Amino acid sequence: MPEPSAQPAAERALSHIKVIDLCRARSGPTCVRQLSEMGAQVIKVEALVSDDDGTGVRHGFDFQNIHPNKRSITLNLKHPDGRGVLLKMVKDADVVVENFRPDVKFRLGIDYETLAAINPRLVYGSISGFGQAGPYRDRPGLDQIAQGLSGLMTVNGEPGRGPMRVGLPVADLTAGFMLAHGIVCALLERERSGRGQWVHTSLLQANIRLMEFQAARYLLAGEVPGQAGNYHPISEPTGVYRASDGGLIIQAGGQTMFRRLCDALGAPELVSDARFVDGNERLKHRPELTVEIEKCLASRTAADWVARLTDFGVPAGPVLNVEQCFANEQVGTLPVVAEVEHPLLGHERLLGPGVNMERTPPRVCTAAPEHGEHTDQVLCELGYGEDEIARLHRQGIA
Repeated sequence: MPEPSAQPAAERALSHIKVIDLCRARSGPTCVRQLSEMGAQVIKVEALVSDDDGTGVRHGFDFQNIHPNKRSITLNLKHPDGRGVLLKMVKDADVVVENFRPDVKFRLGIDYETLAAINPRLVYGSISGFGQAGPYRDRPGLDQIAQGLSGLMTVNGEPGRGPMRVGLPVADLTAGFMLAHGIVCALLERERSGRGQWVHTSLLQANIRLMEFQAARYLLAGEVPGQAGNYHPISEPTGVYRASDGGLIIQAGGQTMFRRLCDALGAPELVSDARFVDGNERLKHRPELTVEIEKCLASRTAADWVARLTDFGVPAGPVLNVEQCFANEQVGTLPVVAEVEHPLLGHERLLGPGVNMERTPPRVCTAAPEHGEHTDQVLCELGYGEDEIARLHRQGIA
């Protein structure tokens, strides 16, 4: 269900929050996108020369999807007057978000301590590749590097095929989501203390947190998890199984669910089979159980089985490609598509927010801005006159 694009920011949860976005690539913009959907007033600060920022060309699908709900200004932060403009913005800001390498913000003189001296209420959010300290601190860090270091690639993919990256930039996205969460928590804490703080994460830290029970298997049980392909690492039967015309997903790992599955398959005898009597035995004999399940599934189509299993209370679903996903009848009831108008590109369909709020719902309201589209507007708001703005343009500062 497409989302309306005309809801004013004032009707959203963070409409009173002003955010300065110093980010490039994906992780930082992912964080800022969450804040902007909640109504935060975002100013994206960009270099004077527009280039590929790590999410493709400006009018490409990736850039357009990740940068809605923002105004854009251009500033040369290496010039004292460009930095001066930023410092003026900081005086009235609530949040600054950056994802430079850790040393860059210090070289530019825009680190947390410097900006907090100007605005003690400032919440300063940072994402780096590996953390703000440690031997890897200044290394360039990108998503797949974090996937590899975190152990994720060794638990993804089919056994025996070697490490496999996840088909999404999960480290970038997770770091962005986690930083947004931390920033909102810091804003809430500020209501009590009156003070901002530095909130930071890294692609590596966020991706390790994403490892969840797989990491806990090592930390608490001493197990080093491996690859399980389309099957669940510790719950059986859970995975993708072949029906007469293709695959479907079945999740029936517990005893109750396994009994229901066997009843739905017309094979109640599997419940008492010594190889399948409990979860541990089913894991040991996964190949044999898969054969038995797929013998039964071969009699009907995947869609037929999804319907029957659902009737028996067994979690089951189809395996869809992206086009099929957006055409799905249930997906059509969710606000997962936002429709906006771009002044040059026309009508755009972007991803909608990932959470719902009934009284102050998040929204994607405006398309990604053009490069520096709002520079003069923002400078006027900061108190710069026409002559000063002309000088900043003439001298390559804004």
